[in-house]
Amino acid sequence: MNYREAYNIEDLRRIAADRLPRIAYDFLERGAEEEVTLAGNRAVFEHIRFQPRTLVDVSKRSQKKTLWGKTFDAPFGVAPTGASGMYCFDADVKIARAARRANLPCVLSTASFVPMERVIQEAGGTLWFQLYMSKDLETAERLVRRALAAGFEALVLTTDIPVAGNREFNRRNQFEIPLRLGPRQILDGLLHPRWLTSVFLRTLLTSGIPRFQNLDVNVGGRIVSTTLTGFRQRREELNWEDLAWLRKLWPKKLLVKGVLTVEDAQLAARYGADGIFVSNHGGRQLDGAPSPIEILPQIADAVGDRLAIMVDSGFRRGTDIVKALALGADMVFVGRATLYGASAGGEEGVLRAVDLLKSEIDRVMALLGCTTVDALGSQYLRFDSSEAVGQTPSLVSQRQAI
Repeated sequence: MNYREAYNIEDLRRIAADRLPRIAYDFLERGAEEEVTLAGNRAVFEHIRFQPRTLVDVSKRSQKKTLWGKTFDAPFGVAPTGASGMYCFDADVKIARAARRANLPCVLSTASFVPMERVIQEAGGTLWFQLYMSKDLETAERLVRRALAAGFEALVLTTDIPVAGNREFNRRNQFEIPLRLGPRQILDGLLHPRWLTSVFLRTLLTSGIPRFQNLDVNVGGRIVSTTLTGFRQRREELNWEDLAWLRKLWPKKLLVKGVLTVEDAQLAARYGADGIFVSNHGGRQLDGAPSPIEILPQIADAVGDRLAIMVDSGFRRGTDIVKALALGADMVFVGRATLYGASAGGEEGVLRAVDLLKSEIDRVMALLGCTTVDALGSQYLRFDSSEAVGQTPSLVSQRQAI
């Protein structure tokens, strides 16, 4: 199947599964341990129903969303995705360029294979930088100042990886960055010749073995590029005072990613954040964590008037995005969906993924009888009594329109 023939994100996922070697596809698709949280991120949407209004003039509907004075063409953006360069050549640039063409915000991961400065120069658009921060504040400050000098409009501090999640598939596949090529990996690459030539070998000839380009580590006064081990250097020591330190250093918009409790959302506001990402890291960290959708209404009630609320993890349909907006999110961010598109068709494949989601959002809004995303609220939703939704139904029944 060609990406142009994809009718939905699932079609793009199937193309990606066919084209990618196992080491790359598993890193993209899998979750932590028993993948309970990974599955829950999708299952929770099945228990949220729509309650449409009829005989509403929806001929002039719009899904444009204004955030911090900027108006975007849709109420979603591109989430940070580490090691994107495994899915197409120069993926970080192509994903960001597709986001610019679609007029959506895009978050570049610290763990990108392309230097942040080059992404800014070649892609442009509304770019935010996602920060994995070490307790080594000298190293952290150097990286933050680099992002500021490059021109990123916001900084997104990811806080839910004090230690790496238990992703057993990585160990089974002997996955690490820089990539280690053993007999199994070489054979898998040979069985996927399109990926081998157009992604891996092209990257190898252009910039060498794929590695992280945005993170360095101070080792005895010498700056060296890091591996996955160095990437996690002393993150378990971070606390809220480190966010206060970062707030003083970073003069633009600052967001905290990985929030799953009302208490942490309130602390983010207290320590000077401008926004948060309600996120369980796509089910890749703590297995057994709730879906963001389950806690989103409580967080929106508690801090929605003080913080911009983003949400990610598990979004595959325009219906999913509309449900999150009705539950109190300001914007939704998608990661795997755009990587499927990148795997299937590079920059144009990413645009295909974006267009599919936009068309689904537009259709759902028309069928709901809602003309703007800002008018979405709990009045458009109904809830199953299933335990899979936890306490969400009773909470949401008390919410008013956003």
